[in-house]
Amino acid sequence: MSTTQSAQETQLTSEPASKEERLQNYLRTKAQEGEMYFKSKFIADDVGLSPKEIGALMVKLKDSAGDLEIEKWSYTSATTWRVTTA
Repeated sequence: MSTTQSAQETQLTSEPASKEERLQNYLRTKAQEGEMYFKSKFIADDVGLSPKEIGALMVKLKDSAGDLEIEKWSYTSATTWRVTTA
């Protein structure tokens, strides 16, 4: 096995298994810096999800992510979410 293959395998296994985990990890990291306000379309590329997927997952994470406080903040052309650590 070459070093390149080993590095690629390590990278693949270290990424979160689900879209929900990937989004939750991103939000957790950003919220450590303080409260975070965002629209799904502006973080879509960062997490590799569509804005629609992010919106659906935010509703789910609002109830399931115990270490994050998630709330719909406002709606002007798209939902703005507010995320802080609990």
